[in-house]
Parts: sequence; C-alpha cells; structure tokens
Amino acid sequence: MALAPRAVLVHRRSELDLLLDRHGTRGQAEFFLRSRGRDLASVQRRHDALHEALRLVEAGVPGGWRRASVERSDLPRLRFDPEDVVVAVGQDGLVANVAKYVSGQPVIGVDPEPGVNPGVLVRHSASECVALLPRVASGTARAESRAMVEAVLDDGQSLRALNELYIGDAGHQSARYRLHEERQSSSGILIGTGTGSTGWCASLARERAGAPELPGRLDDSLIWFVREAWPSPVTGTTRTQGLLRPGESLPVVAEGDLVVFGDGLEADRLHLTWGQQIEVRVAGPRLALV
Repeated sequence: MALAPRAVLVHRRSELDLLLDRHGTRGQAEFFLRSRGRDLASVQRRHDALHEALRLVEAGVPGGWRRASVERSDLPRLRFDPEDVVVAVGQDGLVANVAKYVSGQPVIGVDPEPGVNPGVLVRHSASECVALLPRVASGTARAESRAMVEAVLDDGQSLRALNELYIGDAGHQSARYRLHEERQSSSGILIGTGTGSTGWCASLARERAGAPELPGRLDDSLIWFVREAWPSPVTGTTRTQGLLRPGESLPVVAEGDLVVFGDGLEADRLHLTWGQQIEVRVAGPRLALV
C-alpha cells in the first residue's frame, strides 16, 4: 500500500527567537535594541508574519497527509522520503538550503513577507501554497528543473549546492592549491549555477572585464571564479574564471587544509588535506521548484 504524501515544512528561526536566546527575556531584548536606537516592533512583525504563514500552510495540509516540521539547522539530520512535498517558508536562501538534501522531491517556496524578499525562489503566498499542495501530489503542478553544482572528493565524499560552492581556507585566509596544474594562492574559488547567477557570482562578474556570460536560471552550465589570485614566483593567475558544461569538471588539488561548503552553510562542509583532489561538476540530482 502506497504511503500518503508527507508535507515537510522548513523554516529558519526568527530574529526574535535569536534575540530571546541571547538576552533571556523579551524585556531585556527590548532594552538592548532600544539602547541602540531600535525597537522590537519591526522584529515582532517579521516574527508574526513568519509564524502566520507557517500556521496557514500547516492548517491547509490535506487531510490524510503525513506532516513534519524542521528548522534549517536540523536539515542534515532529516531523512526525506520519496513521497514528500517540501514547503520552505522564509527567504529565498532557505530554498537553496533545502535543495542540497532532497532528491527530486518537489519544493514550494513560500514568502511570508512579500515585497521584502526578492521572491526569486519563494514565489508563493501561504494561501497559494495551500491550493498547490494537492496539485503537486497529483503531478499536475508545473515545476522548474534547476541544475545544481556538486563537489566530489577523491575519497568519495560529496556535497551539492543550488547557488554556489566555495572552496577555500577555513579561516578565510590565503588558500593554496593547484587548479588545472597551476599552483595558486587566493581567497578561494567560487563555482555557481544559473540559479546562483543573481547572487555572489553576479557580484564577482560585475568587477571583472571579460567575465564569461553568466548562465541563465534554467541553464545546465556552471561558472567559476578565483577570488583575488596572488601572483608570486611560485603561484600563477592565468586561470581565474571559466564555464563548466555538463560532462566537464574543475579539478582542484589541495596544497594546504581547505574546506568546501555550499550556499552559506559553513557548518555542513567537506575538509581537504594536503594532496587530496576534489572535482566540481554539474550535479546529477536537480531541484524541482514548483
């Protein structure tokens, strides 16, 4: 007997939650903000908007469905089922955080604050999401297939990201490695997707003359940049940007301790030691964005 769909609601802790964790009570949090010329009202409004969106979506989950709720920091510990319909309620970056842990399950992005977030990946209101849920389960809702980037270590470990992967020094100091056999010392390497071309990669491309054209949001190619490559008698700067198409890879050999993380989640990362090789390429799994 087939299992009923499961609605998995994903969210981040609000600014108010973080303030209360730090200061203990609402009064102390309010005093802290007021002493710096701010008030708690705007923080409270954002908190309320998030929780109202979560409440509406949860109340609208069809009867008979299974349910789960998870905070962003707990995503690595959640096992997603094939029958899951994932609902990310929050900022656009939350969809990117979810993408690395799913394998084809449809993802609906819900914007709790329309007009505040860009809405590139969180495209729906809570009420629109409620109407979408049965259509997603029946396969009648349209979903975009978004390419992801994947890094694979020579020991078999791997990591995926929707926007971009960063390879560099754990302390954000000079990273030393070989890229296509050229020894380099830099602030790290950034490899982005078409989805990520409106973010960090776009900032790098704007600063460079002759930068490759950024991939479109539905393209399968990747773009990569070396950040602040340093010329010296033993390190070069001839390979600092380029495109990767399906079937191509970017090989990097560590000449020091390096880390790899995706979409800003530094806690979930790979570690490279001297001599290890990592290859970056278009990932096989893709995000199904409703």
